[in-house]
Amino acid sequence: MNTVVKEKHIPGEAGIWVFVLGDMFVFGLFFVTFAYYRGLNLEMFQQSQLKLNQNWGALNTVLLLTSSWFVVIGMSAIRQGFRRMSRICLSLAWLCGLGFATVKFFEYGEKISHGITLTTNDFFMYYYIFTGIHFLHLIIGMGVLAYMILRLGHNKPLADDLAILESGATYWHMVDLLWIILFSTLYLIK
Repeated sequence: MNTVVKEKHIPGEAGIWVFVLGDMFVFGLFFVTFAYYRGLNLEMFQQSQLKLNQNWGALNTVLLLTSSWFVVIGMSAIRQGFRRMSRICLSLAWLCGLGFATVKFFEYGEKISHGITLTTNDFFMYYYIFTGIHFLHLIIGMGVLAYMILRLGHNKPLADDLAILESGATYWHMVDLLWIILFSTLYLIK
């Protein structure tokens, strides 16, 4: 076991924070746009929202929160030099991401089978665009987690990889945060 001890620092590379802040800014614009158009036709947005399956959304929220918890434990294991434990935790986080993707597949299928598509109305246009862009972030994040898992399989000092691994964890937490905001905005706010 080789413990990775590092002074307090902002985790990851500086570039990941530029990306995260930029991405959050773009999603912020999405949310402002959604709120504006929701205000123009509140009744239609509320009626459309009732057609969403809150159980699917809540299950996906639990899956992503759980995955972020596994990433936190995995990163803690990395810092303590427990490579195998970290790989297990990151693998469990990846499986939670796969669970999210599976639930979203069924949720989209449910909507489409009822004739609810991107062109149904403005609410569902935003629903599909925002959740679709988030889904793309999730798929990229699963790739990042897979890369992290593979990288931990190499037998080299963990200190060499710490910034890269922290950047991957930061990206995954951003995916989680975006979903929490999306879930609240699309499924819960009346």
